[in-house]
Amino acid sequence: MRLDLDSLCSAVLLAYFRTHTPPHTLHIPLSNLPRADLALRPELGAVLHPAGLTPDDLLTLTDLPWDNLHPDQTRWLLVDHNAPTGHIAKQFTTTSTTNLLLGCIDHHDDEGITPLSTSPDAPRVFAKSGSCASLVISECKSAWSALLHKDSQQQREPPSSPSDINIDTALAHLALGPILIDTTNLTSQEKTTKWDIDAVNFAESKISSSSNDAAARYSRTAFYESITRLKEDISRLSYRDILRKDYKRWDDGGFALGTSAVVQGFGYLTTGPERSRNELLSEVKAWAGEQGLDIVAVVTACSVDGEFTRELLVWAFGEDAIKVARQFAARNKEALGLEVWGEGDLDGGEDGKDWRACWKQKRVEHSRKRIAPMLREAMWDSSKL
Repeated sequence: MRLDLDSLCSAVLLAYFRTHTPPHTLHIPLSNLPRADLALRPELGAVLHPAGLTPDDLLTLTDLPWDNLHPDQTRWLLVDHNAPTGHIAKQFTTTSTTNLLLGCIDHHDDEGITPLSTSPDAPRVFAKSGSCASLVISECKSAWSALLHKDSQQQREPPSSPSDINIDTALAHLALGPILIDTTNLTSQEKTTKWDIDAVNFAESKISSSSNDAAARYSRTAFYESITRLKEDISRLSYRDILRKDYKRWDDGGFALGTSAVVQGFGYLTTGPERSRNELLSEVKAWAGEQGLDIVAVVTACSVDGEFTRELLVWAFGEDAIKVARQFAARNKEALGLEVWGEGDLDGGEDGKDWRACWKQKRVEHSRKRIAPMLREAMWDSSKL
């Protein structure tokens, strides 16, 4: 599983609040991705900067001492997902170590893995919101308000941060970045919820009450637009980097599913210098092979001629995976409003070996957060036959 801005910032926020308020148990935010992948997210640097941080300050999978870190030495609190994935799942959540998973704060469907909460130290929060950071802020409002000010300011600043960093302003920017991005500056009717609106208002109140000139400098729209420009600029990325920039994986029902969310459409991905239909398909297939996937899905979201558009490419490899992909398409065609993309330019495959289809998705309210469960449901159903 690769993390997006929401996951990364939510982990930092939750770890900070839980570490700096009673009972002051040290929480270490882990970015669940290789360190090299942080370079694919320039928008992260823009959100960390007001907090006096850089991506180099984050702990990643690359930095963990895997050979010396035993499962019984750890406890895990998940944000923006509720079932351990990838290397974390393999090494730390075997049958004998499921008790190491304390809780979660998540805006996805409950997968039934996180244990029922038995204390305030083990939150189990599920709610539909545009951003998981909104739920973190809701859960930690009292903790944020309880943080000491002024006389302990120096102690509460992030390590190595400039002395003029105001912690309320820093935390507010860490929260506002992912929330504004995930709700399109609170304008998306499909994504924006009361959780998001309340969190933005609360975070902005911290900026407006800060003792420095942060309130005068802050503009919600300007902050959102600056992050968006960085997030949507993939012109310098290779196809492989585009596919791994916002990548998530699931292993269900004996199948491996990988999904890549892309901030430009297939028209952009198949035209221009060093881009073509054949090159895109070759790279998607190579990525699926590199990751050992049975099914790969590429989900795009962008503006085309001023209209917000979603597109979807699904590619299955092997007879059983093909059945899953076809079942997904037939079952969800109307729910997603699937229409053939272009003239079927990206459709194809060899009989019995692989099958792919690409659609324009008319029901734009459904993002990967909805599409991935649909695919996983088809995977589970197929495994029962």
